[in-house]
This record gives sequence, C-alpha cells and structure tokens, in this order.
Amino acid sequence: MFIPLNDRQFEFWRLRRSGILSIDIARLFNISKQAVSKALLTMDERIEKTLLEMARANQIEIEKINMERGILFGHSVPFNASAIIFVSAKHGMQVWYEHEGNCGTCTRYAQCIELLWDFADEMKLKLEKTDDPTKLAEELFEKLKGLA
Repeated sequence: MFIPLNDRQFEFWRLRRSGILSIDIARLFNISKQAVSKALLTMDERIEKTLLEMARANQIEIEKINMERGILFGHSVPFNASAIIFVSAKHGMQVWYEHEGNCGTCTRYAQCIELLWDFADEMKLKLEKTDDPTKLAEELFEKLKGLA
C-alpha cells in the first residue's frame, strides 16, 4: 500500500494535521464538511494500514501509533533500536532508527538534514539549530512523542 501524496484526500489529511479544522477545509475546497470527514476517515485508514505494513516489513514491534499525525513509534527487533515510521508530505513514508551515526563522513548527510528539517516544519515543531543529524533526530522524535 502506498500513500497518494498528490491525492485530494491526502491534502485534506495534511491540512488537518497542520491544525486546520474540517469545516475550514470544506470551505477551502467548496465541498461539504461531511465529504471532508468521509475523506479523512478513508485517509486515516490508509495511513494506519501503511504504517502497520511498514512496521511488519521492517520487523518493528509497535509501541504507539497515531494515524492522524502519521506517526508510529516502535522497536526494531533486528537492530535492537527504537524506530519511528512517519508520513512526510514532501518525502513520503519514512523509517528512522535511533542510532549514533558518523554523520560527518556519511554520503547521506544532506538528505538526512533536509528530511528532518522538512518534517519538523510539516509538524510545526521548533528545533535547536544543529548540523548533527543524530542530535536533530533525537530532538525531533522526542517532541513527536509528546504529540502522539
């Protein structure tokens, strides 16, 4: 299962996640509140199903899930590490494992920084400025735990 990031239902879900009320979403799209509610229920089911499938595929034991926020917290059995699966409007479905990275020599440094800052922006979370993706991830995911 995939999350259709360009789909109208996903746009409703993304707007609700950013704090916009269903009635305001309905007004934005000139449709009924009931149509928005139905679309959100459908998208919540898709998000939940996809998060669960990703957890199963990555052997992550689920600790907490919040489909309205698009976040699953768990524990990776093979890596013996905390893990988070989340939906990013810009980056799609992502899996992140808690780890001490050697970020200074990693070829994915820029992608990690971009992903973390983008997701913090999507979730409207303020983070301390740092150039260390490991520290940035720790701060971001700790704040996300408070939301889930």
